[in-house]
Amino acid sequence: MDTVFILTALVVIFALAFDFINGFHDTANAIATSVSTRALTPRQAIILAATMNLIGALTFTGVAKTITKDIVDPFALENGSVVILAALTAAIAWNLITWYYGIPSSSSHAIIGAVAGAAISAAGFDVLNYEGFLKILQSLILSPFLAFGVGFIMMNLFRITFKNANLSKTTKGFRMFQVLTAAMQAYTHGTNDAQKAMGIITMALIAGNYHHSTDIPEWVRFSAAIAMGLGTSVGGWKIIKTVGGKIMKIRPVNGAAADLSSALIIFAATTFKLPVSTTHVISSAVMGVGAAQRVKGVKWGVAQRIVLTWIITLPVSALISGFIYQLFKLFL
Repeated sequence: MDTVFILTALVVIFALAFDFINGFHDTANAIATSVSTRALTPRQAIILAATMNLIGALTFTGVAKTITKDIVDPFALENGSVVILAALTAAIAWNLITWYYGIPSSSSHAIIGAVAGAAISAAGFDVLNYEGFLKILQSLILSPFLAFGVGFIMMNLFRITFKNANLSKTTKGFRMFQVLTAAMQAYTHGTNDAQKAMGIITMALIAGNYHHSTDIPEWVRFSAAIAMGLGTSVGGWKIIKTVGGKIMKIRPVNGAAADLSSALIIFAATTFKLPVSTTHVISSAVMGVGAAQRVKGVKWGVAQRIVLTWIITLPVSALISGFIYQLFKLFL
């Protein structure tokens, strides 16, 4: 059987596995606040998130095209199938490690860093599309700061608006509102995160000469969306505990403010065809909300551990994928 075909098939399988893992790894962030405030039961939250993720994943393709063409040129990538397979292996490994320890790291950083690292290992630093790659890095770096700021502002707006309201009534109202914000959160997660696997698969199809444009094939869109939805149905309880309680004590008003803030940032990024880390955005929005309520109420030690993981994910995944590429090259 043709080696290129086998490698391309392996990339598709690994990319869908990455999307599945992303579903339970990152979607935990999307439903963490609604579960921790008891706005939704875990089962309700997972069903809602899986459904909205699936719908979101089928709605847009702009981020997928950015991933396909802006890190490296897939039409000029030598040993492209091996490069992408090495990148996926590294990203999956890092996602599973951080999931095991309950650390909300970034699947986006992992896959983008891994693609860059494997490509550099294969062809040197000149292989990177620096204009596109730097644009992606800017969106990954700026989005958490924007989420923190929007979360801070949103919480202050809620506090001013409802300062004279009956506490028990507002708590019940915000708990109901969180069902809507959790749905929005999961939907926007699907519009951005599922597209990364779509872009990776399209890169592999181009590298294997099975596809001749950066347009995303329909079967790729549907398979990535279904993989994300199935992954979401598994859940990620360790990460839910970290985001939903260890950063700060979350009440329904805090959860609603954080969900709404992060959903706005993620959807704005999707509109501009920019990949962002939903993990970073959601966790930063929670921190911003917490800082608006009471700076000392945020458990900055946990936040520091999360931020450290964000910082190291991209370079570590790049190094791992570069090493894996060299291993693969010995046998493939």
